[in-house]
Amino acid sequence: MFREITDKRIRRGVFKSVKELVNAIMNYIQHHNDNPLAFHRAAKAEDILAKISRAHSVLNGKPTA
Repeated sequence: MFREITDKRIRRGVFKSVKELVNAIMNYIQHHNDNPLAFHRAAKAEDILAKISRAHSVLNGKPTA
């Protein structure tokens, strides 16, 4: 959601104060909550778990095959 707020609201806006920025973010969140969309994963669970396992091995200094 942070990427969406950044791409769809913050980068497209001009804010003259922190209060305007905060209001824009809060309005975006309210609109998003009033009109929710389902989140769809692009990767399979098995692929995500394999990637986590590889990262864990690298962080622990154990090379993977």
